[in-house]
Amino acid sequence: MEYNDLLEIYASCWRDNFDRNALSTYGESTVLTYGDFARNIARYHLLFEQLGLDHKSKIALLGKNTPEWVTIFMAAVTYGATIVPILSEFNPQDLQHIINHSESDILFVSDRIWENLEFADMPRLKAAVSLDSCKLLEERNPDKHPVLNTFKNLTRKFNKKYPDGFTADNIHYKKIDPEHVAVLNYTSGTTGFSKGVMLTLRNLWGNVTFGIGEKLYHPGDRCLSFLPLAHAYGCAFDMLVPLAQGAYVTLFGKVPTPKLLLKALADVKPNLILCVPLILEKIYRKQIQPLLAKRSMRWATALPLLDEMVYSKIRKRLVEAFGGEFFEVIAGGAPLNAEVEQFLHKIKFPFTVGYGMTECGPLISYAPWKEFKPGSSGKILPGLMEAKILSTDPANIPGEICVRGTNVMKGYYKNREATEAVLDKDGWLHTGDVGTLDSDNFLFIKGRSKTMILSASGQNIYPEEIEAKLNNLPYVNESLVLERGAGLSALVYPDFEQADADGLTSIDLQPIMEQNRKELNKMVAPYEQIQEIKLVPDEFEKTPKKSIKRYLYSF
Repeated sequence: MEYNDLLEIYASCWRDNFDRNALSTYGESTVLTYGDFARNIARYHLLFEQLGLDHKSKIALLGKNTPEWVTIFMAAVTYGATIVPILSEFNPQDLQHIINHSESDILFVSDRIWENLEFADMPRLKAAVSLDSCKLLEERNPDKHPVLNTFKNLTRKFNKKYPDGFTADNIHYKKIDPEHVAVLNYTSGTTGFSKGVMLTLRNLWGNVTFGIGEKLYHPGDRCLSFLPLAHAYGCAFDMLVPLAQGAYVTLFGKVPTPKLLLKALADVKPNLILCVPLILEKIYRKQIQPLLAKRSMRWATALPLLDEMVYSKIRKRLVEAFGGEFFEVIAGGAPLNAEVEQFLHKIKFPFTVGYGMTECGPLISYAPWKEFKPGSSGKILPGLMEAKILSTDPANIPGEICVRGTNVMKGYYKNREATEAVLDKDGWLHTGDVGTLDSDNFLFIKGRSKTMILSASGQNIYPEEIEAKLNNLPYVNESLVLERGAGLSALVYPDFEQADADGLTSIDLQPIMEQNRKELNKMVAPYEQIQEIKLVPDEFEKTPKKSIKRYLYSF
């Protein structure tokens, strides 16, 4: 297949699966078939055409995951415009900045978010349209460009274009330059500055065809999509890939708390599960750790034959909790806690860890769970990507991870300086992550180069590794390890919910944290010792991607 075959992949899939279920929202009865989906896309194509949009136009999309959100996204891509999916967790000022910076022509937005935006402050927009009702919210220059009339006449014009009804034979999309920017995705970085990542059809093709080649989905497979589709990870593998393979995507439009999510997984029974490590870590802490802490369980796991039976039962229980019919759980978006990973590997739970970034749309490395090496983030995508480590000994001495290949972005929109800072003249993307690469091309990530701390004795300290250990200790919800003088200290946001359930006060937590500090220092190298733990009353402020804004904190 060639790069410009991406739209034909979709057209062919939707023709072949015309009567098969494509999209629904969890808890709602309405289901769109692939025929309904393609028909709605054709209506949007007609709308875009009537509004005078073309391949230079940008369409901003702002709201929670819904079938309408997915339809507009795919309509823009197959039309040849540029879609600008925006994470709704940005504050209103940042949202307006992104809409203006992207030079979006039209905005599709949920009513809840629209209430906090000012149309007058987004002067380039021709119109704003409700994602909830598909009605026109506001238009600019109605006398010269009557957008409302276009909406009113859309059904009549659609019926005129398709007098015999819309059928599978009507699904065809024009060839578009593979270097066309299909998606303009704004990062939610921890540095406080959001950049517009230009992802081309070639970048999308790389991710989608890899998913097809790995047979992540089959026609009729069930997918529960609970990651934000405005983020590259969820977008690629909870939407772009399953919809290219005829799978049935159920959108989970709520905050994915473990309780709600486990209920949805039991109901939908997905065939593949994509999640962030936090989901696995919370389930491990809340359900598995208390079970393993029981005296009878500690006794059983200490006996050679009995431990296999116990682990088998735990694995079965965990598999059933995730719906029971999946072949694999893929964790990505952040490093997986080492203790959680080791336990899941020990009980032979079918999980794997991938690595990517928005700038690669997102995938860089992955390996199926049976090939997965513990501690790694998968294997550099063969045939699509290559990697190198800026180190004198890439297999043993960590260095910055650089990648090059099909999935690497075109650059940052209207930001040459930022682009040149990460993309060198040979096409290598400097990820800012630090790690090693073994002889089998498996990647092992240590942390971010910007957060690395140089100890007084010249040792490299990766605070994320220490935080992962600290987060597993009693009553620790999340933590930040920071440099303090010549040593290290930690800020901890406690698990107040668990403390309340156990009848503990904030005063009771302080000696527990001191004990945690002592336990932690037994697990880390001498130069990684923590001098003090300080409790904070509120959760750490995070980006829309739920990464802690480290730059806001000091001890």
